[in-house]
Amino acid sequence: MPDRLVRLKLIVAYDGGPYLGWQSQKGGNTVQDILEGAFAAILGGRTAVHGAGRTDAGVHALGQCAHADVEGSRLAPWEWRNALNARLPKEIRILRCTRANAAFHARFSARGKIYTYRIWNDVVLPPFEAGRAWHLVGKIDMDILQNRAALLAGKHDFAGFSANRGHPPADTVRELSKVRARKRGPLLTLTFQGTGFLYKMARLMTGTLVRCAQGKADPALVLETLGGKKTSFAAPAEGLCLTRVLY
Repeated sequence: MPDRLVRLKLIVAYDGGPYLGWQSQKGGNTVQDILEGAFAAILGGRTAVHGAGRTDAGVHALGQCAHADVEGSRLAPWEWRNALNARLPKEIRILRCTRANAAFHARFSARGKIYTYRIWNDVVLPPFEAGRAWHLVGKIDMDILQNRAALLAGKHDFAGFSANRGHPPADTVRELSKVRARKRGPLLTLTFQGTGFLYKMARLMTGTLVRCAQGKADPALVLETLGGKKTSFAAPAEGLCLTRVLY
């Protein structure tokens, strides 16, 4: 990186509902595209924004991390935060902006990620939960849910809990240090913490666990999927949030 440039570390929150995910696409309308557009409006030219990882269309983030290299003399980090937020749509916000050393990389320096999935288990979905939680009516057996969730913790081949974008990943082994299911009133929360996640992995794990806990699939399905059997029970995007990237 040239000496005149500094690396900014951005903590980004966004409502993923209106967007086609994080990763830049030819058609635009992704969070990365819009962030790069905000930098271009300030600098008058393209600045690449590198994210910690992709989120799917409709998936939210409270703690996505990204970095960008900018001229050091332009603005202080807090001024960059304010300048970017002034040019971003209300669904995307820079929560924090700090200087990082040249060796820092939002993706390659990450040690892990935490995803949270929210389910509203009641007859009526409050309007402020619309687009933020999967609305499920009917009994969900928490004993089955928690028991099956515990089986996912540890190092496994998660090929059965993944989809592909046309090119299957060469390595489908991942390690989850935490898989937790909690229920408080009608709100059920699943937390997944791991070193990395495959495409749609969190949504496929959630969908499969819920199907088992609803009695719509044999609880043995979780172990069968860890054994390589493909599952197609993907939970909807709107309940999933990238909560934090770990460094």
